[in-house]
Amino acid sequence: MSSPAEPLLDIKGLTVRYRVKGRTVTAANAFDLDVRPGEIVALTGPSGSGKSTVAHAVLGLLPTTAEITAGRITFAGQSLAGLPERRMRALRGSQIALIPQDPGAALNPVQRVGAQVAEALIVNGLAGRRDAPAAVMDLLAEAGVPDPGRRAGQYPHELSGGLRQRVLIAIAIAARPRLIVADEPTSALDSIVRGQILDLVESLARAARTSVLIVTHDPAAAGRADRVVTMGADVRPRLRPAAPVAPASAEAHLRVEGLVKEYRPAVRAVDEVSFTLPAGQTLALIGESGSGKSTVARMVLGLVEPTAGRIMLGDTPITGATGARLRELRRHVQIVYQNPFTSLNPRMTVRQIVTDPLASYRIGTRAERRARAAELLDRVGLPAALLDRRPRELSGGQRQRVAIARALALSPDLLICDEPTSALDAAAQDHVLALLARLQDDLGLTYLFISHDFAAVRRLAHHVAVIRDGRLVETGPAARVLAAPRHPHTQALLAAAPASPALQS
Repeated sequence: MSSPAEPLLDIKGLTVRYRVKGRTVTAANAFDLDVRPGEIVALTGPSGSGKSTVAHAVLGLLPTTAEITAGRITFAGQSLAGLPERRMRALRGSQIALIPQDPGAALNPVQRVGAQVAEALIVNGLAGRRDAPAAVMDLLAEAGVPDPGRRAGQYPHELSGGLRQRVLIAIAIAARPRLIVADEPTSALDSIVRGQILDLVESLARAARTSVLIVTHDPAAAGRADRVVTMGADVRPRLRPAAPVAPASAEAHLRVEGLVKEYRPAVRAVDEVSFTLPAGQTLALIGESGSGKSTVARMVLGLVEPTAGRIMLGDTPITGATGARLRELRRHVQIVYQNPFTSLNPRMTVRQIVTDPLASYRIGTRAERRARAAELLDRVGLPAALLDRRPRELSGGQRQRVAIARALALSPDLLICDEPTSALDAAAQDHVLALLARLQDDLGLTYLFISHDFAAVRRLAHHVAVIRDGRLVETGPAARVLAAPRHPHTQALLAAAPASPALQS
């Protein structure tokens, strides 16, 4: 056992290389890092700097294409590099736990969350199947999940992003590990929930003297650490003083009138929401996790039928459309999802991903689709050389550009951008927002921009609608709402947002 004065985790001279299509790529080069008992260390750096590679090396989760070619990783005096999988598996969860980045992908969608927390207890021999339910209630409560008895019986899709992240924290702390690796634990959360999750992680670490390695590009998360270690260049975004000014003469392209969505009687996820989005402009729909903004987006896409209300795309109703009419409408409304790490099919090449909508609608010959793929990649600022690569061979920013290219394939009028930059580092965010602004200017696109990032909203939005508990509490021009919000909830959201100004291309 190591003494309290010694590092719990000690990385010295770590070099990791990947084999990619016959060539070798160095992801981490002679890297050093240590974490002492009870210490919180933030590992930061731009996309592609190697920080996730380091985290995966610590957990013994590097892919088969990766190899540790130099250096050592020591945990509590025991070397981890080259440790047999059986022994490494025994350490994971019990001694070293992971809080994954994306709770939507990390949790089993067909298993109730209580059963998933119970599994962590049972696998580590901390509870039997009979006494596990009571221990689950205690863990969920400790992780800040309200009404744990009811939440334990729900499925992940019934929880907000913040609650799903708390469930992952409950799983991580189940065995009282000595080290927690938190991989971008706040990237998909709004400013208020982000602060709550960081408070929770910090208090749990301090109370149990648990060491935490936070892998992050979030300055708020890094600010909670005792020390910050940066990999690669620390790219700082440039500044922009105000939101874009909306043209006064644009006609309405999207109209949402009295929209209601009830999942159970008297439980409304969306409650009498109405707004108008002019053609060629951006409306930012802002709200906390679980506020109903993504439900609004799904109804606009025709993926969820509203309980009441009407959605009009130009003069065409979206509500009530089915079959061939709904399919035709979807050519005109496309979406860029939040997380490019999960929204792209890992088995498909970039060419297949981008041309898939064209093939689905039987547009063009195979040769014409290939040409269109190259054209779309050029449009989003990527070289044609990437067409034959798969998503795992791209950085986060490149993946999101591929997702945008796919969304543009059918030449839509309206693009729904669902938190399109929250999973990216500052440099990649800057590039993607600049791209979206340029595409709007060049193609006349209309954006419904769903976000909790006020910097991104200030950069892109002409109009803002703030939603809370399914109801709009404030709407207006972005410049006015962001500079002088009138509703207390909008004021609270702005006060909780990071102090850094908006990004600038």
